[in-house]
Amino acid sequence: MLMLSCEPSTLRVLVVDDHELTRMTLQMVLSCQKNMQVVGLATNGQEAVDMVKRHRPDVIVLDLQMPVMDGWTASGKIKEIAPDTQIIAYSSVEDAKNAGANNDMGRWDVFCKKDVPTTELIALVRELGNGNNESAA
Repeated sequence: MLMLSCEPSTLRVLVVDDHELTRMTLQMVLSCQKNMQVVGLATNGQEAVDMVKRHRPDVIVLDLQMPVMDGWTASGKIKEIAPDTQIIAYSSVEDAKNAGANNDMGRWDVFCKKDVPTTELIALVRELGNGNNESAA
């Protein structure tokens, strides 16, 4: 059955960061956006992998430096499970130079420094998510 809708579909976003304040802030900011829903909050890479299996997010904002399983490892596992999920590697400025070198496997789609303006991060999530939804339609 073909379902047509004029309403843009809701973007499903997973936020992964070991710092509670960062998780809560991102959840608050992203949840307030039209057609955007935070489907999960994870504190480490292992939780992120588990949540991807359960919630099938369109976009993941993924911290790279975390305990238990870091973002580098988690992103590789996530791409194996859900190759269409868009991953934003979200990390501190110090990681920026390592990020390019460590993304030789194409583990994430975009690198974003944590000091990015909020409006830019929102636009990035929307851009990646909409590209993903359009290709699925």
